[in-house]
Amino acid sequence: MEHVSNKDDVKTSLRKVVRETSHEMMMQCVSRVVSHPLHVISMRCMVQFVGREVKYSGVFRAIGRIFKEEGILGFFVGLVPHILGDVIFLWCCNLLAHFINTYAVDDNFSQASVIRSYTKFVMGIAVSMLTYPFLLVGDLMAVNNCGLRAGLPPYAPVFASWIHCWRYLSAQGQLFRGSSLLFRRASIPAASFPVD
Repeated sequence: MEHVSNKDDVKTSLRKVVRETSHEMMMQCVSRVVSHPLHVISMRCMVQFVGREVKYSGVFRAIGRIFKEEGILGFFVGLVPHILGDVIFLWCCNLLAHFINTYAVDDNFSQASVIRSYTKFVMGIAVSMLTYPFLLVGDLMAVNNCGLRAGLPPYAPVFASWIHCWRYLSAQGQLFRGSSLLFRRASIPAASFPVD
């Protein structure tokens, strides 16, 4: 990210950021679509350990099983929330970094170039916390109702769509479950005390 000074340069710079982000977004979406079938396979291979199952015991066997049981769409379960999360992350990160570098970092400050070099990195960390629910929902949809115990009741409800999954997690207060590296969020049931 470069720093710009006058209004014409700011407009030109913003256009450049929008153009570059649009190109980056297209590349990200294409790569997500191409790699998503392998993501679904890897998620299911990991989740089968919950029920000590061996339904997916290799890439080629998993491909055959998914195609046989769910058709071609089985490879793309959970794709929409993943793409939405990627796109929101990319635009927020790039635009926030651009605006901070353009308007918040003063050229007179001796460490301005150092601050600008870290802005996008810091924005990536901050924005990833906000887009985490999209990744969670996409991952849950990849294993939901696929025949593995962890994707079926009582471990997980069967969801009709990713929006249904999102609403369920939101109502349960679990949209950010698993998002913290250091702390665990646990839902605490309401306590009831006898009234004397």
